[in-house]
Amino acid sequence: MLFPWQKPKTFFTEEQKQRIVQAVQQAERQTSGEVRVYVESKCRFVDALDRAAEIFFQLQMDKTTLHNGVLVYVAVDDKQVAVYADEGIHAKAGRQYWLGTVAAMLQHFRQEHVAEGICSAVLKIGEALVHHFPYDATTDKNELPDNIVFGK
Repeated sequence: MLFPWQKPKTFFTEEQKQRIVQAVQQAERQTSGEVRVYVESKCRFVDALDRAAEIFFQLQMDKTTLHNGVLVYVAVDDKQVAVYADEGIHAKAGRQYWLGTVAAMLQHFRQEHVAEGICSAVLKIGEALVHHFPYDATTDKNELPDNIVFGK
């Protein structure tokens, strides 16, 4: 809850937010897979991957038809990130792929380019989704919103 004298935390400029949403839309354009981005100040858990898993299920990302949803989780103040992939895409891309995606994102973050790091990770995730879950015009629908979800 915010008190009247408190302002909600702003993580990104409007332009950065727009670029992140556009990256999600671009990543999903040629795939049946789904990507979401969740951003908050602090990670409530010791391990960001555990927090990402909690958020993944809260956002009901496990309900996609082909189990090919992927969550990009960022705790800005704690400088923690994780990528949590549903079983369908996780098994196909492999653990090393996800670790590489996180490592690349952290490279951007170290240079204080958080929005760019998120966009880069989302587009990289899109490549795996396109490879393993190509777009099918007869069955594909956007199962999850493309907007950024902001926590506290």
